[in-house]
Amino acid sequence: MKIIQSGFTLVEMMVTVVVSGILITVAAPSMNSLYEGIRARSAISTIESSFTFARSQAVSYGGRVSVCPLSTSSCGTDWTKGFSIFIDNGTTGTMDTTGGIADVILREVDAFNSNDFIKSDLARYSFNPDGMVINGNSGTFRYCAGATNSSSSEAISISASGRISNVTTSINCI
Repeated sequence: MKIIQSGFTLVEMMVTVVVSGILITVAAPSMNSLYEGIRARSAISTIESSFTFARSQAVSYGGRVSVCPLSTSSCGTDWTKGFSIFIDNGTTGTMDTTGGIADVILREVDAFNSNDFIKSDLARYSFNPDGMVINGNSGTFRYCAGATNSSSSEAISISASGRISNVTTSINCI
């Protein structure tokens, strides 16, 4: 009686591992750009919905609502560390949590990916009770995933009237 053994030989297994390694090496860079694109779209969607929320809360509360980067007791400058949306009761341009009438924080957005950076035309966006941006300051908010000016960068534009829209033209992150 002859016993038949099935399986792979060492040569077949080595060829399979080498071919798999080559395919992974070729596919890895394109997967990275795909991941950056998904990350940028997700982040700009979060930012856009947060600004829409801030504008609607300004209209609902009948007061000024501001959006600025997180810092200890005032607005910071680094948007990648996250930002807060708050009812702005002060006139000093800082988040007042100690003296006077305390600002009410409505929402905080957590930090974004540390490999990415955010460029904004304004350090702070504030909406009037009518939904318009205070002082008519419009701006563009750019989320740049990974490398500067990568094809996966995304942006939104905030007009003086408070309208928030996606930017469809080329995005400059420099």
